[in-house]
Amino acid sequence: MAFFSVLASVALEHLRPLRQPLPHYLAYSRFTRWLERRFNGGEYSHGAIAWMLAVVPVLTAVWLVFFVLNGISPILGWAWNVAVLYLTLGFKYFSDDAEHIARLLRAGELESARERLGAWRGGDAGHFTADEVARVTLEQVMEASNRQMFGVLFWFVLLAPLGPVGAVLYRTASILSRRWVGTRGHFSAFAQRAFHLINWLPVRLTAVTYAIAGNFEDAMYCWRTQAGAWPDAEEGVVIAAGAGAMGVKLGQSVTIGDEAVWRPELGTGHAPDHDCIDSSVSMIWRGLVIWLVAGLLVVIASWVA
Repeated sequence: MAFFSVLASVALEHLRPLRQPLPHYLAYSRFTRWLERRFNGGEYSHGAIAWMLAVVPVLTAVWLVFFVLNGISPILGWAWNVAVLYLTLGFKYFSDDAEHIARLLRAGELESARERLGAWRGGDAGHFTADEVARVTLEQVMEASNRQMFGVLFWFVLLAPLGPVGAVLYRTASILSRRWVGTRGHFSAFAQRAFHLINWLPVRLTAVTYAIAGNFEDAMYCWRTQAGAWPDAEEGVVIAAGAGAMGVKLGQSVTIGDEAVWRPELGTGHAPDHDCIDSSVSMIWRGLVIWLVAGLLVVIASWVA
């Protein structure tokens, strides 16, 4: 049932992608802010308690609904899987953003491309050059593919006997690791550590997927030699492998305000342009097809056995 849940939800997201703002995401964000205000005393233990309160009740509710519906009919349980997975996936609306930025760059509308990228990444892109917009967009789309698709699918399949609990676990942990960054004291440390553990294997599977879908040798080389230099090592794994697979150079300097901010260089080859953005989205979709084919082979093998 897990494979067909994934297949249906991916198809649904492709045909009817969610659009920003996402009501369920906004509601959960308000809840996490409330927890932070109530529990943030700057201590590690406060963050651990808040994380448990933010995650465990949601997982319990998702599992209970699955348990009840699946007990009535496996079809209802399957439908619940598809619905929750559809709501937790989100790569299509990010890939649409990336492709829109590529179209703007292709049309020479740099200012509009900057605005679109700034709204997506939540940072200052007002002084980016066209080259910087292309590079940062590639980094964003590669990192989003892990957080919004591959990581969600991995945990959904791993915990499939519990229904869509795995997908919700991954997304809630991902949201909390970002929402609570920069909070007072050590409040965010537990959320960061929890997501590091949850995300350790998905980022590496995503990197291997990029390598298979692109240039395998360069992807593995960049992963081994460059990923550790990136500020976030897990993001570095995904971006370095993706850059190597595509044969482009990412990282390097970007213009924030009036200053050039240097970041480690990832990848190999040439500087990316707007066409590379479309190529990256295509590579990620090829990677998804690889996952689906692998899942189908497992299903067929289980039928034959």
